[in-house]
Amino acid sequence: MDNVYAPLSEACAKTLSDKTYDKRKLASQEVEKMVAEFNNAKNTKQIQKILKVLERDFVTSRDPNKKKGGLIALAGASIGLGKDTELFINELVNPILNCLSDADTKVRYAATESLYNVVKVARSSIIPLFPDIFSALSRLVTDPDQNVKNGSELLDRLLKDIVTESSQTFALDSFIPLLRERIYAKNSFARQFIISWISILNAVPEINMVVYLPEILDGLFQMLEDNMVEIHRMCGTLLAQFLRSIRNDPDSADMPAMTNILIGHAQTSNELIQFTAITWLSEFVQLSGPRMMKFASGIFTAILPCLAYEGDSRKQIRECAQLVNKDLLELVSSKEDKMNNLKNLDLDSVMEVLRQYLGHSSVHTKVAVLKWIHHLFTEIHEEMSIHSVSLFPVLLGVLSDSSDDVVLQGLVVLAEIINSNSADDDFKQTQYRKFLVSLLNLFSEEKSFLENKGSLIIRQLCVLLNAELIYRTFAEIICEETTNIKFASTMVRTLNTILLTASELFDLRNSLKDIRNKKSATLFECLYKCWAHCPVSTLSLCLLAQCYQHVSALVVIFGNLEVTVEFLTEIDKLVQLIESPIFASLRLTLISQEKKSPDGHYLAQALFGILMLLPQTDAFHLLKNRLQCVPMYWGHNVTADSSLSVENQSSIDFNALLEHFQKVQKFHHQQRMIQRKKSIVLWE
Repeated sequence: MDNVYAPLSEACAKTLSDKTYDKRKLASQEVEKMVAEFNNAKNTKQIQKILKVLERDFVTSRDPNKKKGGLIALAGASIGLGKDTELFINELVNPILNCLSDADTKVRYAATESLYNVVKVARSSIIPLFPDIFSALSRLVTDPDQNVKNGSELLDRLLKDIVTESSQTFALDSFIPLLRERIYAKNSFARQFIISWISILNAVPEINMVVYLPEILDGLFQMLEDNMVEIHRMCGTLLAQFLRSIRNDPDSADMPAMTNILIGHAQTSNELIQFTAITWLSEFVQLSGPRMMKFASGIFTAILPCLAYEGDSRKQIRECAQLVNKDLLELVSSKEDKMNNLKNLDLDSVMEVLRQYLGHSSVHTKVAVLKWIHHLFTEIHEEMSIHSVSLFPVLLGVLSDSSDDVVLQGLVVLAEIINSNSADDDFKQTQYRKFLVSLLNLFSEEKSFLENKGSLIIRQLCVLLNAELIYRTFAEIICEETTNIKFASTMVRTLNTILLTASELFDLRNSLKDIRNKKSATLFECLYKCWAHCPVSTLSLCLLAQCYQHVSALVVIFGNLEVTVEFLTEIDKLVQLIESPIFASLRLTLISQEKKSPDGHYLAQALFGILMLLPQTDAFHLLKNRLQCVPMYWGHNVTADSSLSVENQSSIDFNALLEHFQKVQKFHHQQRMIQRKKSIVLWE
């Protein structure tokens, strides 16, 4: 009967199938000796027969002992072949690889040991089979059996040494897909295995792993969320090495291909991943410059929310986001590459993101967004002009923000939009009007908004824009109000208080003090017609303009007006203002040495009239004490020449203004009566 195991002897085959390791080991040594003899004799066919028998009758057998015997015999055959192992590398390695996924733990361990011994002999000859070996090894490192895992670690180290030695012949292009496929593994040991391989390859001078970084960067960032601290350390170190390589040779890195990956990870809730991603973005912006501008909208989406971070835990993230924001701003305003930078900027997508974040809850984020919008209008106002219409309602909404910083920055943007649209004065006046109409609508819709933010907004607008045009336009709009006259009165009081007290309105006050000047006179008339909605504000305006003769006439009319609590309160405030520095010139007029001075005479008459209107409150006594310091005009024959008064030297028709005032006040009285009747009907 023929020996089915030939050229192996039946005794050798039987021993190779024994259940004890030592006997299988002896049989493998016999195989090793036999293969060595055949190899020395150049008897290739006999070697192939031995390897075929080992695969067919042992390694693929269902008997675990036969499998283990076949595996150790393959390792022995490799040792017997020595440097000629490469001639039979497929016949040696492939049967072993199949056993690495065997259900039997001991078989898997034997296969791992066998492969280690074959690879140790073959060295660089296994490079063509490296993808298959690597795939099998990536499974072994997660094996539940510790012995198998230990064996895989030895094999892993050996393979790394071989690949490092053979870096010039190593097919990196075919290896990268293997990495990319396994880099998303969730198992910590598998992740550690992948990171170690990337680190080894990155350390080889002949291999430039930065070129392949776009394919593996996403997986590396995902590894940073692993629960094992060791994974964090390894992955963080590797990423730092890559970033250092990019910094040293920016041209080797495809930064645009990696930017969207970074933008995605910069929005995660994991602090380590977020900080690392934004750090990379910061480096890319500094290194790549113009090429990063096309990613501006994505970068904004990533960094703007980070500006809101408070506390020490995310301080580094916030500071890094601020740096990215600053660098992008500089790119837009760069004189050298400005046109090139802006050519890469997708303005529509950028504005869409900025508008979105204007509704963010953070003050820092909203202020940063507003600064960006202002910056864009400053640098590229022509390109930004198409966004003016859509921005206006959003910016008006910003004005009702609870933060003064947001409101002030919003006003800066609005002022820039108005000023940058056209140099034509008529056009600007139209823009002012549209804006101020919208602003007044906001004030009228929400009383608390006017009370809390009205003064701040108006004062800032007067600084940013033309204060005279602002007040003139406000007055013209309010003059046209015929339905909500209660609001008109309230708005006039607000504007009047700002006019008389705000330092920002100093120049406008000085202008109104000289109504002999035609320009000042037209402004006074415009304001007067509006101020007529509020009697005390009208009186204040005339006192400021030094129209003391008209003030004395107004005070007489006040006696016929309905004296409300609101009216008395306003008079009280006026008395306080008369004592303020703003009305210093008024008080000096009272002690004029010019006995024929008509202004001093009319002013004293007016102030005594106001005193008579007041009940005996603190304000009454304050004004009374002031007037006691005034030279006596009363009881003496005064021959003041009224033609010398300020108002008579102006071109203003004060009689017409007085008629207008009475007409407006009559209308207010009628409206109050209508409201009272409605209230009675509702009560009944």
